[in-house]
Amino acid sequence: MSLSRRGLLAATGAMGALAAGTPSAAAGEATEAERLGRAGARRVRTGFDRLAAAGYAPLAGERVGVITNPTGVTAELRHIVDVMHADDRVDLIAVFGPEHGFRGTAQAGGSEGRYDDPATGLPVFDTYRLSGQRLADVFTASGVDTLVFDIQDVGARFYTYIWTLYDCMRSAALAGKRFVVLDRPNPITGRRALGPVLDPAYASFVGLEPIPQTHGMTVAELALLFNAEFLRERPVELETVRMSGWRRGDFQDSTGLPWVPPSPNMPTPDTALVYAGTCLFEGTTLSEGRGTTRPFELLGAPGIDHRWAAAANALELPGVRFREAYFAPTFSKFTGQTVGGVQLHVHDREAFDPVRTGIGLLVTARRSWSGFGWTQDGRWIDRLTGSGRVRALIDAGADTDAVVASWQPELAAFRRLRRRYLRY
Repeated sequence: MSLSRRGLLAATGAMGALAAGTPSAAAGEATEAERLGRAGARRVRTGFDRLAAAGYAPLAGERVGVITNPTGVTAELRHIVDVMHADDRVDLIAVFGPEHGFRGTAQAGGSEGRYDDPATGLPVFDTYRLSGQRLADVFTASGVDTLVFDIQDVGARFYTYIWTLYDCMRSAALAGKRFVVLDRPNPITGRRALGPVLDPAYASFVGLEPIPQTHGMTVAELALLFNAEFLRERPVELETVRMSGWRRGDFQDSTGLPWVPPSPNMPTPDTALVYAGTCLFEGTTLSEGRGTTRPFELLGAPGIDHRWAAAANALELPGVRFREAYFAPTFSKFTGQTVGGVQLHVHDREAFDPVRTGIGLLVTARRSWSGFGWTQDGRWIDRLTGSGRVRALIDAGADTDAVVASWQPELAAFRRLRRRYLRY
């Protein structure tokens, strides 16, 4: 970006107003209808809404690439790539897709590869499993000056899109590219950080830096934290465009925004609410509900009966009850077999703690079912929880309270750090 354009933006205040989240003449005042949204919900304006309302001023004169997936939509369900491609004020020249792909055609652990998008003709580049200089070379080859990130997160450390954000920021710095993050709501609220903090010795694509299992931040807040704390030796030239109308206690259905599944097994905001705890069952011999209509809400395995639900309910975990359930996954673990287990029913989402719930379910599953075990010799559960400690404690017979107590000092330290980067 040239110095003259920097001066112009500083003079007009366009970027400052967007970053501050304060409506301006350029961004436009939200109407009453916008504030209320559909069905009486308060209308939240996403980072993209506000960027577009400001005439894309922060992107003027730049060749732009967008990192996004099917969740990058407007309130009218138009994809931002389609909107920007049709607007002469934006020189959009490339799209970059994460895990599951730009248009969302791939299952877990897959992507769409390199292709030209049929709807726009734009080249689509694959970022999945790329990082460092290899990803920087892709950015360089694409010819972009500025990268724009707009992907819906679900609030859990092991959901890979925040690490796509991290890797793209790091590689953009290597390639000398600007980076703009368009903010979206955390669908499970931004009230609380919960769970164990990652030990860097256990870093993987389901957790690259020391943040807790439930981070309680938006993607723009995470970008600020990443840049200042984890990329400090070579930070990217970062700008964030805040939302307006969003408050930290908002769940997804309070925003007035549509829900687009960010991945094939994240069909509803209800899934996102429990995912930060029940995804831990990916690291066990039980099904985490993939291949059912309620992934991460249904858990089970052949041979489990009513005793697990009874044991889980006896814990009296806040905000949730467990129903004895039977199901037959259509893919993933136990395909086509009838398995027994539990279904989670969250009755008070304000009180519900997904991480404590996940630990309680692991503890009771191990005690209730002789077939309980860890997959990959425990390596996967260790990556999900961020260390070998949770597995070791459960194997030693620790109860739920003891496991949860084990990470409180590190979590308290992260909560203090997190406060510096909260913007709502």
